[in-house]
Amino acid sequence: MRIRRPLGLIGFLALGAVAPLMAQQDRLGTISFPNSGARAAQRPFIRGVLLLHSFEYGDAAAAFREAQSIDSGFALAYWGEAMTLTHPVWNDQSLDSARAVLGRLAPTPEARRTRARTPRERGYLDAVEILYGDGPKAKRDTLYSAAMGRLSAAYPNDLEAEAFYALSLLGLSQATRNIPTYMRAGAIAEDVFLKNPDHPGAAHYIIHAFDDPIHAPLGLRAARAYGKIAPGADHARHMTSHIFVAMGMWDETVAANEAASGPNRAAWAPGHYTAWLAYGYAQQGRRDDARRLLETTRPNVGDATRPGRRAYLLSMRAHYLVDTERWSDSIIAWPLDTAGLGAVPLAMDAFARGYAALRRGDRPAADSLLQALGTLAGRPVVEDRYSGNSHVPAILEKELRASIRDAAGATDEAVTLLREASSLEEAQPLEFGPPDVVKPTHELLGELLLARGRAAEAQQEFTRALALTPRRALSLLGLARAATAAGDTAVAAQAWADLRSVWRAADAGVPGLAEVTRQSAPAR
Repeated sequence: MRIRRPLGLIGFLALGAVAPLMAQQDRLGTISFPNSGARAAQRPFIRGVLLLHSFEYGDAAAAFREAQSIDSGFALAYWGEAMTLTHPVWNDQSLDSARAVLGRLAPTPEARRTRARTPRERGYLDAVEILYGDGPKAKRDTLYSAAMGRLSAAYPNDLEAEAFYALSLLGLSQATRNIPTYMRAGAIAEDVFLKNPDHPGAAHYIIHAFDDPIHAPLGLRAARAYGKIAPGADHARHMTSHIFVAMGMWDETVAANEAASGPNRAAWAPGHYTAWLAYGYAQQGRRDDARRLLETTRPNVGDATRPGRRAYLLSMRAHYLVDTERWSDSIIAWPLDTAGLGAVPLAMDAFARGYAALRRGDRPAADSLLQALGTLAGRPVVEDRYSGNSHVPAILEKELRASIRDAAGATDEAVTLLREASSLEEAQPLEFGPPDVVKPTHELLGELLLARGRAAEAQQEFTRALALTPRRALSLLGLARAATAAGDTAVAAQAWADLRSVWRAADAGVPGLAEVTRQSAPAR
């Protein structure tokens, strides 16, 4: 994540002073955080908090260290740096490093507490001591959240305490979406947003609370605002697309992630932003742009010490193959380093290559990759910090096995397998972003049923697929075809029109585009 330099001046209120806002592209938002630190340390400290709210953790830590260098006894500067080492939404925490940061302020919690110059500052320090205290992470997270709730209640005008309390709630379920808790966090963040519409944390945490296909409309206002609040943070530019993807807003998804990825396209690497961008291109029918993006990012994957980039490249290729239906693309033969990668990206890759092999008539390759999926399905997904994804390999194994059985004429068996897979998918927490089940189960089952002349059943499956992945192109195409075949003219007309809108910038050779154009043409 990059912060563009020079940073410029950042809006903040501290010790009664408000710094002016300068270059729009360098903005990070505006907050109020009165404290007892030295006046010269205020600007880097506030910059650090703003960056912290946008999850730009490395740059935030550097800003807090700058504040410490100016005022070595500034307790909240150490609190801030320690806070950069826990990532609640990602279920990620560097406990020893955080304790070392606090140790630089003073060697013991008691000694550190004496460095906090006001009761309110002691409340922040007490909370972070709990976060990095004794016991398992889940317990510490829970106790920390309770401490932030008490701090927010004790200082009702402190929007920072309220914002960090909302964030702490998002971390309570250890990266698995717990709807009631997420709704509570979203409501608290909404309160902050209403009081300060330029608060980056408020907009950010609203988006995280609501970035699933059911609740996403609740986060749309914050999503439209966040990129303007903090355009100087790439993560803020990207985060807007958490709502856009959940609502099938592909033009906005692409624009957000192109901006987040930076102006130097030649340097784009496989990662969170480019993976979402590639998925957006594919939904728009811009298959050539999706492929060019893969070609651009592949040389920038880095060495074997960058497993995250290699995992993203694997998932990007999987989505590209499934969503463009280019079953014989030479991209399949790319030799990609998979050493040390988790079960989920490996399963996505094995499924996509196996499904592509089956579709082009290479049954031995499909069988081989099905075997690999079976091995992955039996492997604990302990290396995947997003525990909600634990069933992905098993789901994809059932999908590929069902597709192979259907190709062999065993359609009833295939339908049974896909219904089992869909039950597993439905049992998972709601996903955000491009689906790890790279071929959504209801979409695949809908396509199978439609091919067997069971249009009404297929329509039901595509309808459910679109509830989970709104405006996904292949599900829209399936719904349009199924409703047409079933004689449901109203649903068919709407689906054809929606897909025509999604594909208005599609490549000329996209399969189904001519059919969409013909079916959605206005009657004369």
